[in-house]
Amino acid sequence: MRALRVVVGSRAAEVLATQGWHPDQFRLLIGASGGPKWFILSQLDRFLGNHFLSRRSTPLTALGSSIGSWRHACLAQPDPAAAIARLEAAYLNQRYSVKKPSVDEVSQVSAAILREAIGEAGVQNLLASPTIRSCIVTARGRGATAKPSGVPLGLGMGLAAATNAVDRRALAMHFQRVLFCSRGVENDLPPMPGFTTTSVALSEENAFDALMASGAIPFVIAGRSSIADAPAGQYWDGGIIDYHFSLPEHYERGLILYPHFSATLTPGWFDKFLPWRRGLTPDTDALVQLSPSEEFIASLPFGKIPDRRDFLRLIDDERREYWCRCIDAGSALAEEFAELVNHPDPLRSVVVLQA
Repeated sequence: MRALRVVVGSRAAEVLATQGWHPDQFRLLIGASGGPKWFILSQLDRFLGNHFLSRRSTPLTALGSSIGSWRHACLAQPDPAAAIARLEAAYLNQRYSVKKPSVDEVSQVSAAILREAIGEAGVQNLLASPTIRSCIVTARGRGATAKPSGVPLGLGMGLAAATNAVDRRALAMHFQRVLFCSRGVENDLPPMPGFTTTSVALSEENAFDALMASGAIPFVIAGRSSIADAPAGQYWDGGIIDYHFSLPEHYERGLILYPHFSATLTPGWFDKFLPWRRGLTPDTDALVQLSPSEEFIASLPFGKIPDRRDFLRLIDDERREYWCRCIDAGSALAEEFAELVNHPDPLRSVVVLQA
């Protein structure tokens, strides 16, 4: 059984076949939303941060939403593996006073997790990183979704879900995509059509709020408002619009590296509930996607990777033990990727997307 599934686009396959694996081939790093699903990638993130991406000669643009943006913030620290380990430990050990905690309690715990992960100088390191240039995705509410809580927000979210089911583009009536970006990333971003998109310069004054907003699931974590230098409004989880991202068929600027917990893509958060929009097969010529294989996932406890429902299904100690076992198992992904990048055949066991 192979733990790691590597899928590459047709142009990426040509580059790898002729040049082998080198971190400078990649221009864009993608990080999806998904909460505790990221645990299956934490060992791979360690390897990428300290042993692969660290060999770059130029910065890499990192586009992420929710936990994807938090992972990228860790990769931007001087010791990425240590930061990933802190995020892992803090996320793993989160506990609440009741089974269904209040928004305030979850928000306070989440902020503490992020602070622990990136450390006291985390924002400054993120802005000054020679390896990672961050682009943090958020969703700014419009109309009722701009309300911070209560019945109006619930009605707004319900209407957004209904209109999204008819046409994903209709979601733009309810949310605006706002990107908080390091200087110089604009030329590296893929086309992101279908939504009004605004870019805000990432700074010491807004970076922490942007990271918190990017993971602010409505009715679970409080949204962020009055973010420095950003348009006024209520900011929510970037995964509402860009859950796994809609990748373009062609990307000319280099290769796209996408460590993902799934082999398939679901564009937006509401699309999870629409069979015709979830489980899409990526079709991007420059893509290099790293994900756990179906056989590997089936071998995990409960036959699945961690997810937020584990908070309700399991008591804290059971959840922690299960998540720890998944984290430990994820080391196989890192080991197999390390073998691949050093193997004389750069496309060994790789699935090549047909042009």
